[in-house]
Amino acid sequence: MRGVDHASGRWTAAVTGFAGHVLRGHGQVMFLPHAAAGAVFVAALFAGGWEFGTYGLGGAAVGTAAARLLGVARDRVEAGAEGFNSCLFALSCAVFLGPERISTALFACLGAVVVTVVTAAVVRLLRAWDLPALTLPYCLPATGTALAAPAFAHVWPSAPSPAALPAAATGVGAAPAELVRGFFAGVAQVFFLDRWYLGALLLGGLFLASRAAGAAACTGSAAGTATAWALGAPAERVADGSLSCNAVLVALALCGVFLEASRPALLYAVLGAVTATVATPALEALLAPSGGHALTWPFVLTTLTFLAAARSFPRLGRHRPAPGPATTPPSADRRPHPAAPSTPPGTAAA
Repeated sequence: MRGVDHASGRWTAAVTGFAGHVLRGHGQVMFLPHAAAGAVFVAALFAGGWEFGTYGLGGAAVGTAAARLLGVARDRVEAGAEGFNSCLFALSCAVFLGPERISTALFACLGAVVVTVVTAAVVRLLRAWDLPALTLPYCLPATGTALAAPAFAHVWPSAPSPAALPAAATGVGAAPAELVRGFFAGVAQVFFLDRWYLGALLLGGLFLASRAAGAAACTGSAAGTATAWALGAPAERVADGSLSCNAVLVALALCGVFLEASRPALLYAVLGAVTATVATPALEALLAPSGGHALTWPFVLTTLTFLAAARSFPRLGRHRPAPGPATTPPSADRRPHPAAPSTPPGTAAA
């Protein structure tokens, strides 16, 4: 009887631990290895629709499990560093290929495993320049999927439409109410969510883990929304947050995660957020053959460029080294923002 209880306790601990890793994977989408924040993000996904919650959880779980089976460093798995790219990839499959199709679910699961392999390769390649992988392991397979899917009738939900470059912007400018919606929607769009109030819920999760992280996200969203409005973007694009979502991630990365939070770093992050916003329609035009989905490419390209340049600017402070294939990401073994709680590897975040 004692042996049965012991085995049951070990099984329960294993399941609970794995669940924590998966939740931290959701948190790592915004650089937070925090299970409670991840739980809030999952709640926001399910509030957006069953497909978002199911595919997000499933993708993070498959990616995390694949990393464990392949023997990825334990601290990376426990910090959620192997779950966030697979989470985003699965979400992209649900959005672009149709969530109700069995083929989409199977493709998302297979792709989540591939993302794990791509993550290992990208981490090793960028380690030579001391740069982080960010969401590049998600962007590469997701863009490849969007390009290849129309060739496979069992994967693509409809006939492919001809690619076209975007026309000149038309319509009226955004009203104050649309600017407010755009501020929150920019955060929501990080997870493909199109309802502005879910962005408020995601911000709640950020502030739960770190007030400084929440402030950085707000700064990025405000900078992106203001830039889109000032440059005359159509009101609907300002309001839906599709032009400012990458600015949110750039601000988080450049002010508190890979560069120590400071006044110069904040200004640098705002400049990066503006750059990512302007780069978004350019990348949409470049990726028009695959449907014009910029994904998080503007964030990846802007952040890598600004981090590489930051070493030439000593006033930005200490540059935090990128994690290697056998190390915990900076957001997991250091405080990503001054107010973020420290979470030692192997322990569940509060």
